Amino acid sequence: MCGIVGLFLKNPRLQSKLGAHLETMLVGMSERGPDSAGIAVYHSPVAKGRSKLTLFNADESYPWKKLASDLNKALKAEAKIEQKGNHALLVAKAGEKKIIDWLKANRPDVRIMGYGTLMEVYKDMGLPGEVAQRYGLKKMSGTHAIGHTRMATESAVTTEHSHPFTPAPDMCLVHNGSLSNHNNLRKWLKKQGQSFDTDNDSEVAARYFAHRLGEGASLAEALEAGLTDLDGFFTFTMGTKDGFAVLRDGIACKPAVLAENDDWVAMASEFRSLAYLPNIEKAKIWEPAPATVYTWSLH
Repeated sequence: MCGIVGLFLKNPRLQSKLGAHLETMLVGMSERGPDSAGIAVYHSPVAKGRSKLTLFNADESYPWKKLASDLNKALKAEAKIEQKGNHALLVAKAGEKKIIDWLKANRPDVRIMGYGTLMEVYKDMGLPGEVAQRYGLKKMSGTHAIGHTRMATESAVTTEHSHPFTPAPDMCLVHNGSLSNHNNLRKWLKKQGQSFDTDNDSEVAARYFAHRLGEGASLAEALEAGLTDLDGFFTFTMGTKDGFAVLRDGIACKPAVLAENDDWVAMASEFRSLAYLPNIEKAKIWEPAPATVYTWSLH
């Protein structure tokens, strides 16, 4: 059992409150996921030609500034780094692939939690409220964000196994449920060139959708394909650079609630995480239908 929340803002005037609203939503899912929590926030786009990566090492005394200095020497990347708990936000003048390749070769002890030009990902063990406070969620502004609270059922309780999973630039996925064919699907995806960081079935789903998008599918088309290729019970919420999506399997036994008004779209595993959103009384509230793709876009 896990908890999922997501908030997609249609009204730019609400962007300064994105993190505060998501924190309230996330804390509302504490009973559904007390083991760990994670957030992906879409905000503060970097300048053209630059990338930003959210990095993790469990040691809070990790030499992040030395990492940035070494990266600068190797790639002339004008890298800047800011530590947040056991994470660090790296912004550098280079493509994300070039930076990721350098990190894998020179800093194998560092995990890449998220990357792109817009998205930041923070995830950690502990209660959702503690994780949100640790990484300053309440003060974050932005256009959209998703969150997850985890009660582990099929893999270890670690920061790396926490959601969201980031399989491509500015793309992330959170999942409540379990997949029964993830081992075979992982083998197939490896043959297609995908690599994996964990044995978590949710990472398989994330990399499956990244593969479909990489083939040229639209967000809706990729999710539709998942209804055929993913076997199991699931509620997914996905974020992309300019989009937000929700999908449930054909049986839809994993709970989900959607709400929408003129200012925002929100999703949660239970209504209590939506109850304090502004003008919730004016929102259309419904249970997403089984095997139905729901998408929203900034453009």
